[in-house]
Amino acid sequence: MSALTDLSSFSTYPIVQAPMAGGASNPRLAAAVAGAGGLGFLAAGYKTSEAMYQEIRQLRDHTSQPFGVNLFMPQPGTVDPSAVEVYAEQLSGEAAWYATALGDPEAGSDDGYEAKVAILLEDPVPMVSFTFGCPERAVLEAFTKAGTYTVVTVTTPAEALAAQWAGADAVCVQGVEAGGHQGSHRDDPQLDGAGIGLLSLITQVREVVRLPIIAAGGLMRGEQITAVLAAGAGAAALGTAFLVCPESGAPALHKQALTDPVYARTELTRAFTGRPARGLVNRFIREHGRYAPAGYPQLHHLTLPVRRAAADLGDPQAMALWAGQGHRLARELSAGALVETLVAEMHAAEEARA
Repeated sequence: MSALTDLSSFSTYPIVQAPMAGGASNPRLAAAVAGAGGLGFLAAGYKTSEAMYQEIRQLRDHTSQPFGVNLFMPQPGTVDPSAVEVYAEQLSGEAAWYATALGDPEAGSDDGYEAKVAILLEDPVPMVSFTFGCPERAVLEAFTKAGTYTVVTVTTPAEALAAQWAGADAVCVQGVEAGGHQGSHRDDPQLDGAGIGLLSLITQVREVVRLPIIAAGGLMRGEQITAVLAAGAGAAALGTAFLVCPESGAPALHKQALTDPVYARTELTRAFTGRPARGLVNRFIREHGRYAPAGYPQLHHLTLPVRRAAADLGDPQAMALWAGQGHRLARELSAGALVETLVAEMHAAEEARA
C-alpha cells in the first residue's frame, strides 16, 4: 500500500466524517462520504476486533477511496469501585422501570485495543486515529512502517505536544463544542468545565506543534469549515452534521431529537459513561448527571442495558443522545448531498471574503 503523506491527499475536499462509536459510523456512511469527495471514517470503539475487520472489508467492497479507522485507547485502572457501586444503587430505579438488569461495570477497559492494532498492522488501512490518549512511539512507528497515516485526538496544547513527541502524523483538535465524548488523554474531574473552544484551541495548538490539524467541534456549515481552515486547520471533521443522514446507523429517535425543540440545549455529562460527553439534555442527564462519578468505561458498561431498553421502548429520555452545540443546524440530506452542500457553502464564503 502506498503511503499518503498529508491531509490533502486523502480526499478531494477538506471534509472529514468524524468517527462516531456506537453504530452511527458504518461502512455505508463512510463510503457515501468518500464517494462525494470527503474522507469517511469507521469507528472501532465498542466493537470487537472481528467486527471492526468485517466493517473494513465491507467498506472496501463499496469504495476504493481512502478512509480512516478510529480506535479507543485502553483506560487506566484508577476508577474507585465504591463510587461505581453507589451510582449503581442510584440507577436501580431506572433498571426496574425499563425491566432490565444493570450491566457489569467490569466488562473490560481496553476495548480490544491490542487485537485491533494487530489487525490494522497486518492489513493496513490509509488512516488510523486514536481517542482517549496517545499510543506509545513504537506503535505509531509500526503504523508508519505499514504505510498508515496516524492521527491523535487532542483537547489541549499539552496533549498536542505529547502526540508530536510520540510521532503522530497529525492531530485532531477537538473543541469543547463537539458532540459525544471529549477525547482528553487524562480524565480529571477537577478540569470539568475547563474545555477550550475550537477556534482558540486551533491557534494555541499551532503555537506549539508543527503537525497538520483536523478541526472538530460543533461544525455544521461550510462557512464554519472555511473559518477553521483560515485559522490554520488542514481539514474539518463533522460528526453531528452526518448523524442525521439516512446512511448513518444512529437510531431514528436520536436523529429526530437533534432538531426537536423539546431538546433545547446540550451539556457535557458523565451520566451515561463516566467520562465527559456532550449530549442533548434529557431526563436521565437531569436526574443523574450531577451524581455520576469519573468512571469510564465502567459506567458505560453499567448503563448500557438501560439505554438499549429505552431505545427498544421508543423512549429517548434515557438514551445517550450525543450531539454537538450546533445540533439544531442539522439537515436531513444524504451524506453525498451534504458534502456537496458544504462545499458550495465553502465556495460562497470564500467569494464573500474575496
